[in-house]
Amino acid sequence: MQDYDYDLFVIGAGSGGVRAARMAAGFGARVAVAEDRYMGGTCVNVGCVPKKLYVYAAEFGKSFKDARNFGWNGETPAFNWATLRDNKKAEISRLNSIYDNLLTGAHADVIKGHARIVDAHAVTVGERRYTAGKILIATGGWPHIPKFPGSELAISSNEVFDLEQFPARLAIVGGGYIAVEFAGIFNGLGAQVTQLYRGPLFLRGFDADIRAHAAQEIGKTGVDLRFEVNVQSITPGAGGLQVLLTDGSRIEVDAVLYATGRKANLEGLGLESVDVKINDAGSIDVDAEYRTSEPSIFALGDVVGRMELTPVALAEGMSFARRQFGGLESTVDYEFIPTAVFCQPNIGSVGFTEDAARARFGRLRVFKSTFKPMKHTISGRDEKTFMKLIVDRASDRVVGAHMMGPDAGEIMQGIAIALRAGATKAVFDTTIGIHPSAAEEFVTMREVWREDTP
Repeated sequence: MQDYDYDLFVIGAGSGGVRAARMAAGFGARVAVAEDRYMGGTCVNVGCVPKKLYVYAAEFGKSFKDARNFGWNGETPAFNWATLRDNKKAEISRLNSIYDNLLTGAHADVIKGHARIVDAHAVTVGERRYTAGKILIATGGWPHIPKFPGSELAISSNEVFDLEQFPARLAIVGGGYIAVEFAGIFNGLGAQVTQLYRGPLFLRGFDADIRAHAAQEIGKTGVDLRFEVNVQSITPGAGGLQVLLTDGSRIEVDAVLYATGRKANLEGLGLESVDVKINDAGSIDVDAEYRTSEPSIFALGDVVGRMELTPVALAEGMSFARRQFGGLESTVDYEFIPTAVFCQPNIGSVGFTEDAARARFGRLRVFKSTFKPMKHTISGRDEKTFMKLIVDRASDRVVGAHMMGPDAGEIMQGIAIALRAGATKAVFDTTIGIHPSAAEEFVTMREVWREDTP
């Protein structure tokens, strides 16, 4: 039997890689993790954690105004970008240390530097060569800015958290999670935000009714939404960046944030030295066990281009370690995975969209509720919550739940448990709600909004 330096060598210390490494080490494997950037990966450093902190910051501005009709008189305090930015940096530094300690505490070796695969069982980091029975690629994704005149003047979500100066005028290009969330963040912090999307409606992949409601509600907050338009060029000018759009119009801004997608982070990995297949989307092809076309090399998380969510990468890391080092049967079920978009107001979603449910199950019953949140009956804020349940007529099972409104992400986590458990509409109907709460609407919807006839 070949004697290797390690049983498992993990490339990338993000959510999936760290979870796989810790669990494999817990099963007794000799594990090393190489990271050339920062501990914790995208989520901790330039993704969900700092983004959520900035979302909290953005919501204060609206809350100060809401409070006046509740009797809290006073002026809205001034916002200081440097305070938010630097406090965020301190928190991320704390989390980096925690990830480092989690690995060393699990007796995994942490190797700082860029890892490059040289053959099916060997990796180099700097001048040092390491061998391993199995190699796991967990390098995540990286923002992609397309090439066009002036594209070098645009920034990505990696840089936007740490800008030296707050951009009072910001153009955001894109229509996915990142673009929509940053539009809400900077709008809430006081910037004049223009969001540009090349398609007719943003948030592709979400339920059509949620997408339409989101456009209506986000537009109310003051974000200048422009659909079916793209950037033609960016040029520097005396008053800022001049952005020429494909419809012939121009806008002047202080910064242009490109959030048009991420690509698998494969640069410099040395995949040309091994038989690892890359698919047409630029991600690594893997089987149900996360094994690549090279039997000793595995990959998981955003680098394989499935559901690019931190909890999914964590689940994949656990599944990988259990199967490869624990001798356990463990698979990830990709159905009924909840997700949230932390725009203002939030979006929460689990299960099938109406179109996808109809294609999968056939005839449906659809329920909805649109209402003003109780808080805003006094605050005066012009905001509506939207909720939707999609029910398979044949089985009465609830197969989709979608919401846009305050705390949608928190509410949807509980709904996700019900949907994974196979709850029927009858179960929802006989569940007693918490009153007064927005969440109780999910168990009080009785009138069918749309129904497919036989």
